[in-house]
Amino acid sequence: MSDVLLECTQIVKVFPGVRALDGVGLHLTAGSVHALLGENGAGKSTLIKVLTGVHTPDGGRLTRRGDEVHLRTPLDATRTGIGVVHQERNLIPGFSVAENITLQNPPARRGVVDRTAMDAPALRCLAELGLDLDPHQPVRELSVAQQQLVEIAKALYTESEVLLLDEPTASLSPQEADRLFDVVRRLTARDTCVVFVSHKLEEVFAVCDTVTVLRDGRSVLESAPLADHTHDDIVNLMVGRAHTATEMRPRTPDRTAVPVLELDGIATADGHRDISLAVRPGEIVGLYGLVGAGRSELVKAVLGLDRVTGGEIRMHGRPVRIDSPRQALHEFGIGYLTENRKEEGVFLEQPIHRNITVTVWRRLAKALGYVSAAEEHKVAQDLVERLGIRISGLGQNAGELSGGNQQKVSLAKWLAADTRLLVVDEPTVGIDVRTKHAFHELLWDLARGGLPILLISSDLTEMITLADRVLVMAGHRVRGELDNDRDYERMSGRIIRIIHDRTLPAVTARQAAQP
Repeated sequence: MSDVLLECTQIVKVFPGVRALDGVGLHLTAGSVHALLGENGAGKSTLIKVLTGVHTPDGGRLTRRGDEVHLRTPLDATRTGIGVVHQERNLIPGFSVAENITLQNPPARRGVVDRTAMDAPALRCLAELGLDLDPHQPVRELSVAQQQLVEIAKALYTESEVLLLDEPTASLSPQEADRLFDVVRRLTARDTCVVFVSHKLEEVFAVCDTVTVLRDGRSVLESAPLADHTHDDIVNLMVGRAHTATEMRPRTPDRTAVPVLELDGIATADGHRDISLAVRPGEIVGLYGLVGAGRSELVKAVLGLDRVTGGEIRMHGRPVRIDSPRQALHEFGIGYLTENRKEEGVFLEQPIHRNITVTVWRRLAKALGYVSAAEEHKVAQDLVERLGIRISGLGQNAGELSGGNQQKVSLAKWLAADTRLLVVDEPTVGIDVRTKHAFHELLWDLARGGLPILLISSDLTEMITLADRVLVMAGHRVRGELDNDRDYERMSGRIIRIIHDRTLPAVTARQAAQP
């Protein structure tokens, strides 16, 4: 057991009314990439917080190289050799690369931080990752992928033996993810143990060698060789039963109907040019592209969050001008399910009933603007039941829910407002296999009921599963439009070919469908 860097035995963590961890075990060995898997709410986040000193366990034992340790603060975890890169960045935007890397223990001379002395250790850590960055550059100027690598460089600076990566590829393009995997391999070559937390099982099988699966706060598979298990084995362990995708009920949008939303030759201040698309009742239209393609920025311009500099927006065939998301909702019935649910999708410190009814307060308001709690609860309860949101009560704060249930709450507020067009941006990032499938069925059934949906997703499988038509974007332009025949191999090949052929002019669905 000499190569075991960190071991958890029978870890217990109890919150009021919830036993979040119930006898969890984990042992992490030098030079391994260890997958930590489970559905949302299975206990992964709680275990990570125990390992990083955010939560103190109520039972069990942690040992580092055989010696018992007590992690009461994040600084204790750092000193024990445990680093973490969270899904949400933990950098100071105005600080330089070097300042962020050395932040936890900056070099000092006579009690004063020595900024000149920061460069050498920062450059050493960057070089270990194969990252060529100016140590004086503010991190706010870096790409998401570069910021993530700076986070890893921070862990190298503090000499972390165990590095926890929480949903590390959620915001990365496939090419950026490949670069991250190269970094992971470099780290394991120097005997670092990398703990890889992800819902993307194809990535788990590509980079991990051992696996622990949590379900309902317990270890159902503990530190086992991943090679001994199939994809289906892991899914079944996560959900507790054989998981089969139910067949979605047939849905045939009317391609002759007047579009609910049309963009005709749209240009924006963000650099979009000549963007045209149409979304009809009951239709799911997908916008696919790599990070930086301009998909979310296009939608935000349409919703009035950025300036439209050319072209025409039409709703139900009539030209419109939209100056704000409030106007988009109240005048035109457009709801926007944001990709950033924690900062923009839900109010984490507010109860569920308030999160769901925030879009309809004007409708529910009585004299002097008073909103009846009973009316709020009625509207919220109906949607909680309809969407299958798992909660302890309507008064529970949204921040206490799993990621999948937070996303359902965010969706519920738009359904409460009788949205006539729903824009869905990266709807299942960070959501487990079963919840993702349920969310897909939910969107499918909404479209089947006549709701038009504009879907933005970087998940190619999700795009091909849901979209009736796929518009492929690159460089703030639509490079091609494809009718979706839902043959994954054929569709994915065509989409990837369009993305990587930068000489390709914008093409029609019929042209792009040619072999």
